[in-house]
Amino acid sequence: MNLADKLTFSRIIFAPVFFIIYLLPRFFPSFFINGAGWTIPALWIIFIISEITDYLDGLAARRLNLTSDFGKLFDPFADTLVQLTCFLCFIIDGIYPVNGIFPAILFLIVIYREYCILFLRNLMLKKGKTMGARFGGKIKTVSYIITVGVSLLAATAQRLSVWESFLPYLKLGAFVLFVISVILAVISFFDYFIIYLKTGDNNE
Repeated sequence: MNLADKLTFSRIIFAPVFFIIYLLPRFFPSFFINGAGWTIPALWIIFIISEITDYLDGLAARRLNLTSDFGKLFDPFADTLVQLTCFLCFIIDGIYPVNGIFPAILFLIVIYREYCILFLRNLMLKKGKTMGARFGGKIKTVSYIITVGVSLLAATAQRLSVWESFLPYLKLGAFVLFVISVILAVISFFDYFIIYLKTGDNNE
């Protein structure tokens, strides 16, 4: 892997680390008798570094001429892995005000969308073509990042017992952003699907 791909790979490592740190207090409360406040800065550091590496891998690919078909697929894959991991943590933790089945359905829609995109990319590879990130996909990714950031802010307020009067609004805002992200994800899927249809010879 080149430098850009190594930066991308680091996000794949960060994803399970975020998951473990986020859910440690929930599943091992006996280890957090004095509170789980230390997990918050750790989670923010992981989140921020992940987004910085997302910027840097693209910058390295362009500036050092490291763009490759592998990188075009690897970068969105790493992004999705990190963001889905974060969403799962927030749903398990009950950050969104409408707990239970509704957020789970939204999360399932996101997973279905990502698997469908993966399937389309595999079909494109069969035709000898690489489907990188589209504009609609990039907008979706930005909405995911904003949603994760606001959700982590709500988790921060909840875990540290601060901004308690604003916590319901933070949770509601995070949930609304989650819904918007899911809508954008579905819309962007059709953008990818149209590109696939335009490749022609789809009766294989």
